[in-house]
Amino acid sequence: MTKPLLYTYRRCPYAMRARMALLVAGITFDGFEIVLRDKPAALLALSPKATVPVLQLPDGQVLEESWEIVQWALASQDPQGWWSRAQSAENLDLLVCNDGPFKLHLDRYKYPERYAESARDVHREQAVAVLLMPLEKRLQHKPYLGGVAPCATDIALFPFVRQFAAVEPSWFVDQPLPALQFWLKHWLASPLFEACMVKLPSQTATPFPPLTPAMVSAVTQATVIPSSPSSTAA
Repeated sequence: MTKPLLYTYRRCPYAMRARMALLVAGITFDGFEIVLRDKPAALLALSPKATVPVLQLPDGQVLEESWEIVQWALASQDPQGWWSRAQSAENLDLLVCNDGPFKLHLDRYKYPERYAESARDVHREQAVAVLLMPLEKRLQHKPYLGGVAPCATDIALFPFVRQFAAVEPSWFVDQPLPALQFWLKHWLASPLFEACMVKLPSQTATPFPPLTPAMVSAVTQATVIPSSPSSTAA
């Protein structure tokens, strides 16, 4: 084994987070797209919890948490500051909120049939209050959570906000969240997201396509996006 092997699932937001970080870092890796109902024995042997992403390194080390993978990918060599800008207390608090209470409310909003005692609309409103409104306030002043350039927190939270917005798109666009909507639209159109969402064959290790030179330029150099209407007004 000469390259890291990432066990992944294309639509999983945690796995998106890991793939985007590996791509930003320019790390060559193989991807193994799992089938949820038929998880490979090799994954179960590496990580009994059997949730993705899981990254197996050439030296045998196994990383079982998405943020660990982000840290491994970005922290050691971070010329663009993706990791360092994510280490502010404010950004670390956003990560904890996203992976904790926001994810709880998101699951109950998106999958109400799994939670019979939950009130779907209540969880929708709680998700907005606990994370989306704080994000809106942050993004009214700067285009990224990293300030004028993106950071690991942007790519850590983006897949979950994307998932929330996709539940009821028409409802989401009607909410008073213009800066957040602008930020989400930017990431949805980004070459990094396009590259991270490439379709791999299932149940086999496959070289994951790297960012092309044009994509690298777009991601690492054209980092300042136009100010949203809200930030302009502010």
